[in-house]
Amino acid sequence: MSGTTTAAVRPRRRATGAGAGANRWVVLVVLCVSLLLVALDATVLHVAVPAVTEDLKPGAMELLWIVDIYPLVCASLLILFGTLGDRVGRRRVLLLGYALFGVASAAAAVAPSGEALIGARALLGVGGAMIMPATLSILRQVFPDRRERALAIGIWSAVAAVGAAVGPLLGGFLLEHFWWGSVFLVNIPLMLVSLPVGRLLLPESRGDRSGPWDVVGALMAAAGLFGVVFAVKRLGSGEPAADALTTAPLVLGALLLFLFVRRQRRRTFPLVDLKMFARPAFGTAVGCIVLAMLALVGLELIAAQYLQLVLGLSPLQTGLRLLPLTLAAMAAGLAGARLLRRFGPRRMVCFGFCLTAAAVLTLTAMGGVDNAGLLLFGFVLLGFGLETTLFGAYESMLSEAPAAQAGGAAAIGETSYQLGAGIGIALLGSVMNAAYAPGLSRVPGVPESASAAAGHSLGEAYEVAGRLGGPTGAALRHAARDSFVHGLHVTLLVSAGLLLLGAVMALRLPRAMQCEEAAVEVPAPREPQRSRVSA
Repeated sequence: MSGTTTAAVRPRRRATGAGAGANRWVVLVVLCVSLLLVALDATVLHVAVPAVTEDLKPGAMELLWIVDIYPLVCASLLILFGTLGDRVGRRRVLLLGYALFGVASAAAAVAPSGEALIGARALLGVGGAMIMPATLSILRQVFPDRRERALAIGIWSAVAAVGAAVGPLLGGFLLEHFWWGSVFLVNIPLMLVSLPVGRLLLPESRGDRSGPWDVVGALMAAAGLFGVVFAVKRLGSGEPAADALTTAPLVLGALLLFLFVRRQRRRTFPLVDLKMFARPAFGTAVGCIVLAMLALVGLELIAAQYLQLVLGLSPLQTGLRLLPLTLAAMAAGLAGARLLRRFGPRRMVCFGFCLTAAAVLTLTAMGGVDNAGLLLFGFVLLGFGLETTLFGAYESMLSEAPAAQAGGAAAIGETSYQLGAGIGIALLGSVMNAAYAPGLSRVPGVPESASAAAGHSLGEAYEVAGRLGGPTGAALRHAARDSFVHGLHVTLLVSAGLLLLGAVMALRLPRAMQCEEAAVEVPAPREPQRSRVSA
C-alpha cells in the first residue's frame, strides 16, 4: 500500500503519541460513540417537526431547510474534511468535529427562530462531516490486520443501524417529557465525555503530506456536491425537474464536479487519488454502495407511509414494526466478519443483494389488509440482506484504499451512501407517483380538480376525500388506497431489479478475502516539513 511499509513481526507495535498503549477495542468504542451521535442526529428531529412548527412558526420553505440542511451540508463537506484529515491529522479533525457538534447542539436547542435553527443545523452538518470520515480512517489505522478490521467494521456498521433506528424513538420519548430542544441537548454530555477521552485514547495519524493541499479542489468538490445533492433532494420531494431551482443547481454542481475530476487528474499531488477507482474492487464497492442505497432508501419511506396511511398504524406502532429491520441489520453487521472470511467479498455482496431482492419481492404480497407475519419476515430479510451488502462493500472499499488515503476513501464511501440515498428517494418516488396518480383520474363523482389534488399523495387524497364526504369521498378514499398499494408493488419490482443489477455488479469483487499474516503498518519516514496550502 502506498505511503506505508508492511512488515511481519511477532509483537504488534504500539502507536506513538496520543493513544499509545490504548487498546484498539477501546478506541473502537470511542469511534462508535462518535458515529452513534451523528446517526442519531440524522433522524432524531423527524418526530420533533410538529413541535418545532408550533413553537417557531417557520414557513414551508424554512421548515424544509430545517430538516434537510443537516444531511445536505454533511454530504457536501465529506470529501473536504476527509482529505483534510489525511493532511493535518485525522484525530485533530475528529476532535474539532466533536467540539463543533457540541456547540451547534446547544445553539439548536435554544434557537429562538427558524433561521437560527437552520444555522445551528448547518453547523451540526459541518461537525458531522468532520466526524464521519475520521472515524472510518482512524479505524483503518488502528486495525491494520484485515480480519480484525472486518470485525471492527461490522460493529461500526451495527452501531450506525442502531443510531438511525433509535433516533425517532429517543426523540419521541424526549418530546413526551421535555420541549423540542431536548432532542439536541442529549448530544452535549456525550460530547463533553468524548472530547477528553478521544484526546487521551485516539492515536493521531496522517496520510502522505507531500505537496500542497488543494484548497480550490476541496471547495469545488464541496460546492459541486452541494448543488447535486440539493437538486436531488428537491426531485425527491416532488418538485418538477424543469424548475429553475432544481435544474440550475444540478447543472452547476455537475459542472463543478466534472472540473474537479479533471483538476485532480492533472495535479501532481491530487486531493483525491482517482487511480483508486482503477482498482476493480474499489470502484465496484463504491458502485455497490450507491446501488444498494438507491434501491432501498426511497422504499423505506414508502413503507412507512404504507404502515401509517394504509394500515392505519400510529407513528410509534410504525417504528416498532420497522424495528426488526434494524435488529436484523445489527445481527448482519456482527456476523459480517465471519461471513466475509468464509465466503469472500464477491459471494458475500452478491448474496446480500440477492437476499434483499428476495425480501423486496416477498413484500409485494402486501395489500390493503395488515399481515404482520409477512411484514416481519420481509423486514428481517431486508435488514439482514442490506447490511450484508453494505458491510461487504464498505470493507472491500476501505481495504483496497491506500492507508495514506484512508480519509479520502472513507469520505468517498460516505458521499456515495448519501448520493445513493438521495437519488433513490427521487427515483423511486417518481416511480411511485407515476404508478399511483393514474388510478385516481376516473373516480365516479369526483371533480377533475379534486382528482388532480388527490393524485399528489395518499395523505392529500385522504384530505380531499374528507372534504367531499359521503359516498363520493368514500369512493375516492378506497381508490386512493388501492392505487397506493399498486404503486407500492410497482416500486418494489423496480427496486428488486436494481438489486439484482447490483448482484451482477458485485461479480467484479475479489473472490477471496486477502489477509496478510500479522501485518503491521508503519508510516514511512518523512523529512520534517511545513505543511503548505495551495490556491
